[in-house]
Amino acid sequence: MAPPSSWWGSEEQRGTPVVVKMDNPYSLVEIDGPGMPPSDKARGKNAKQFTWVLLLRAHRAVGCVAWLAGGFWGVLGAVNRRVRRSRDADDEPDAEASGRGRVMLRFLSAFLLLSLAMLAFETVAHLKGWQFPQHLPGNLQELEEQLQHLPEHLRHLPENLRHLPDHLRVPERQEIQGWLHRAYVAWLEFRVDYIAWAIQKLSSFCILLFMVQSVDRIVQCLACFWIKIRGIKPRIPAASSGIKPRGTARKSADVENNGDADDDADGYFPMVLIQMPMCNEKEVYETSISHVCELDWPRDRLLIQVLDDSDDEVCQMLIKAEVTKWSQRGVNVIYRHRLSRTGYKAGNLKSAMACDYVKDYEFVAIFDADFQPNPDFLKLTVPHFKEDPELGLVQARWSFVNKDENLLTRLQNINLCFHFEVEQQVSGVYLNFFGFNGTAGVWRIKALEDSGGWMERTTVEDMDIAVRAHLNGWKFIFLNDVKVLCELPESYQAYRKQQHRWHSGPMQLFRLCIPAIFRSKIPFWKKANLVMLFFLLRKLVLPFYSFTLFCVILPLTMFVPEAELPVWVICYIPVLMSLLNIMPAPKSFPFIIPYLLFENTMSVTKFNAMVSGLFQLGSSYEWIVTKKAGRTSSASDILALAEADAHAPPPAKLVRGVSEGGLQEWGRLREQEAAEWANKEDAAAALAAAAAAAPATPKKSSKAKKPNRIFKKELALACLLLTAATRSLLSKQGLHFYFLLFQGVTFLAVGLDLIGEQVS
Repeated sequence: MAPPSSWWGSEEQRGTPVVVKMDNPYSLVEIDGPGMPPSDKARGKNAKQFTWVLLLRAHRAVGCVAWLAGGFWGVLGAVNRRVRRSRDADDEPDAEASGRGRVMLRFLSAFLLLSLAMLAFETVAHLKGWQFPQHLPGNLQELEEQLQHLPEHLRHLPENLRHLPDHLRVPERQEIQGWLHRAYVAWLEFRVDYIAWAIQKLSSFCILLFMVQSVDRIVQCLACFWIKIRGIKPRIPAASSGIKPRGTARKSADVENNGDADDDADGYFPMVLIQMPMCNEKEVYETSISHVCELDWPRDRLLIQVLDDSDDEVCQMLIKAEVTKWSQRGVNVIYRHRLSRTGYKAGNLKSAMACDYVKDYEFVAIFDADFQPNPDFLKLTVPHFKEDPELGLVQARWSFVNKDENLLTRLQNINLCFHFEVEQQVSGVYLNFFGFNGTAGVWRIKALEDSGGWMERTTVEDMDIAVRAHLNGWKFIFLNDVKVLCELPESYQAYRKQQHRWHSGPMQLFRLCIPAIFRSKIPFWKKANLVMLFFLLRKLVLPFYSFTLFCVILPLTMFVPEAELPVWVICYIPVLMSLLNIMPAPKSFPFIIPYLLFENTMSVTKFNAMVSGLFQLGSSYEWIVTKKAGRTSSASDILALAEADAHAPPPAKLVRGVSEGGLQEWGRLREQEAAEWANKEDAAAALAAAAAAAPATPKKSSKAKKPNRIFKKELALACLLLTAATRSLLSKQGLHFYFLLFQGVTFLAVGLDLIGEQVS
């Protein structure tokens, strides 16, 4: 029996070690056996084995580096090819080319060159070992003492060596380091004295604005949450119960045949005028006109004006043919065309309201060319006016047919869902005021006339008329559950132009409306809300601090580390605000990081537009129609429709035993179809004649690639942020580096026009 071994002692080992020689000549492996000393184990490791392992690891590292270098080189080649095939978007005829845009580009270019020079200077200083504390002492005299102090070993020189002959002296440390070191020390002193102080004050001011805007955003979200919990929303008065609710509305054919039937005698069907302004929008005119002409309202109490400002003769003929088609079906629709596009959309609406027959109508509904209202739109909006004579506007919500088309449309959907769900709904419930969206709304004509009608003084005529109506005491309501389909711009260039108009116009209007606001008779708190919140905080402060804080101050703090921004300003608060913005669109939660980066990218365009509108520069008066793709349904809607058709019962077969009335109806429909085809043939013949009369032009090859667009301001900022990210590596600022890196890559993708491309 073997003696027991203690748990704290070592067990006795017996036996002999076994040595196994493998076939591999480069290794000799010893299998440990009992009793083998540690020194013998170490001798089992062959030097050739270590060499082989090191070679394998070196080969793997070289392969990884080669793969990264190849990928990086491929990306650079793709960027180079895209830039060589591209053209500057600001140089196009319809771009907002102005002195303001060129000044901004020159400013960013100079800022970029300065940052590159400073990066080179700081890199040389870092390589020479001139590392100084990140937070330098406030006393410059103490700083100079630290820089010029002699080394420790020079303090203990003998007395006879301290007093040298006149022709000899101990060299100064600055003389040993050279002129570059003196320049670096001078830069440090100048940085601490002047630059850091100014950046710190500006960043503190921007952080204050940032916090105020965040508090406003949180209060709005809490108010929206309260509205959802309590179920607060505008309701149709009980006296208007003659209007049938959604789902029980009569079909358009019944209204057409029985416009003044007895079952509608108790209903509320005032005279309604519908205006459809459009300009060179061949992609969407047919869909929008057909949806408006199918509205469920008595035909004798409805008039549709198609207000065409197109300067393209082909587009004019197509729109006119579509209007003629619906007119032959019994719809009261007329076509109006202006020879001069004076005043843009405001001038078009003003000209239409000057017609003599408008005085017979009580309300006017406005739809842009890409809007597709449901047949019950008027029955869900107009009855709200019956019991409230002070109500001037009923605004419906937008719904987007292409919100899942690409990354750009998804990010736009997040912004606009927050705008409707939170901003407009809260303002409508608690203030009875918000900015008119320009479309999908119904106005009381008396409110328009009382407020001075449409004016051509700004590019935001919808906000202009809303502010003037609010100053005259008219109330607004927002219907969040009444949605109208429309289309989002799918390209970055179209979205950029739209945002320029939407952010320059409010600043124009703010300058013009300030005297009228203070002279108005509305309560003081409404004046304060209009000036402080509606205009300053949400239209001016937001683009100002976004651009200044994240695109100017943050890169500067990398070169001036004494004015470093707190981490919570860069990370926590923006993420919290992005979460609040995404709440109305919870399906967009996976896009929170792209949304945060893209909003900072768009701050350049919004800041440019805000400055041009505030100081009345030339580009603030430009109106460019947003390009449409002509989509009528999204991909998910198409799949749902296909699935419904697959499970739908087969259609009923035609039988010969029909009644005489059915034959008459069939004959009438055939006559309408023949007349429609005749109109289309006439339009096609006119187009063919116009094409034959036009001078012959050589056709371009279908294989020629369309040049890409680039945006120089975004590309300049991308290079600036990536340069600042490189500088942050010297300061070992991890979070700042990642934020600047991802933000710079986002600017690069937007500058190369990659954000609006299709996503499979």
